[in-house]
Amino acid sequence: MYFEHSDKTKKWIDRVERFMDDHIAPAVPTYEAEQKEGGRWKVIQVVEELKKKARAEGLWNFFMPPSSGHPSVDDTFNFEGEQLTNLEYAPLAEIMGRVGFASECFNCSAPDTGNMEVLERYGTREQKEEWLKPLMNGEIRSAFLMTEPAVASSDATNIQCEIKRDGNDYVINGRKWWSSGAGDPRCKVAILMGKTNPDNPKHSQQSQILVPLDAKGVTVVRALNVFGYDDAPHGHMEIELKNVRVPATNLLLGEGRGFEIAQGRLGPGRIHHCMRAIGVAERALEMAIKRAKSRVAFGQRISEMGVTKAHVADMRMEIDMARLLVLKAAWAMDKFGNKEARQQIAMIKVAVPNISSKVVDRCLQLHGGGGVSQVFKLASMYAHQRTLRLADGPDEVHRDQVGRIEIAKYN
Repeated sequence: MYFEHSDKTKKWIDRVERFMDDHIAPAVPTYEAEQKEGGRWKVIQVVEELKKKARAEGLWNFFMPPSSGHPSVDDTFNFEGEQLTNLEYAPLAEIMGRVGFASECFNCSAPDTGNMEVLERYGTREQKEEWLKPLMNGEIRSAFLMTEPAVASSDATNIQCEIKRDGNDYVINGRKWWSSGAGDPRCKVAILMGKTNPDNPKHSQQSQILVPLDAKGVTVVRALNVFGYDDAPHGHMEIELKNVRVPATNLLLGEGRGFEIAQGRLGPGRIHHCMRAIGVAERALEMAIKRAKSRVAFGQRISEMGVTKAHVADMRMEIDMARLLVLKAAWAMDKFGNKEARQQIAMIKVAVPNISSKVVDRCLQLHGGGGVSQVFKLASMYAHQRTLRLADGPDEVHRDQVGRIEIAKYN
């Protein structure tokens, strides 16, 4: 067992860190200025410029792991990317997590990464040409429509959105929310999960289908705020689908196989969130230490107070524990596949957002009143980390899975 990255990974870390230092960090003020100009739902031009630079330097599409022997519906499409393993990608995603928009600059942002993995594994050649190719090239964005306002969607068997066959088409009726990314004007397609076979066994009723967001009957009802933040231009939308007609060829893999696709998609999506969350926690800790070293209270620097050193020690230990747990999960996914690594994936999905939330909360406290303002970005960082305890399934669902798998070992 080696607690050191491979030489290959070290080279990628160095290249990504240099790009972050040379190009992305200096672009933060420009990004924030563009955000404040005009409407909220727009393309941020500095990101488009950074995407061109990153791609020109070969820093593009890191996330798509080798197939690891998993069969694909179509293996003729050439996905252009580095094909790093999950273990190799983990430290790069952590670095990107330090700046909110950085992942997009490398074409590695959610939900596009998960959607591209779905299309790569389960899409036909025609589906890949129409949707995976422009996503791969960073020309469009995408959304994943699963959660519904009318039911407890943490149990995905509750999903009621109807996908009904009608000749050569499917007709879709339902309402989705927390459709992340659908606020972006470049968002052109969504992967939607709904019910095609209500009379089938419980886990064979659902299917997934590609829905162009400009299809007739698709209506963005409203943007949902996260602790008051609209997360523009990405956004989290509530979407109504009323008699939306799409070709039957838009169905992914086949009727009743939605859960199979969901498990293949959500594993990588969850670990990518956790990788980036560690980067957020590291950034918050760095900010807090610098702040504590610069402030004096009651005759001494805040960094010299015993309570501060105790907080910093706890945060250092927690972040390192979280990172090791993520790296183990990444290794298990690479070695055994997403299904066999499901306990490790569930473990990190509980542990990491809880740790990152606690870390950012302590760092916010160390900043004093400024911590809850817009000045230091810690309030928005906390909002996003706290939200991760719900995104891609709440803590309770993942804890249940970890416990169930552990108890089953003794059957």
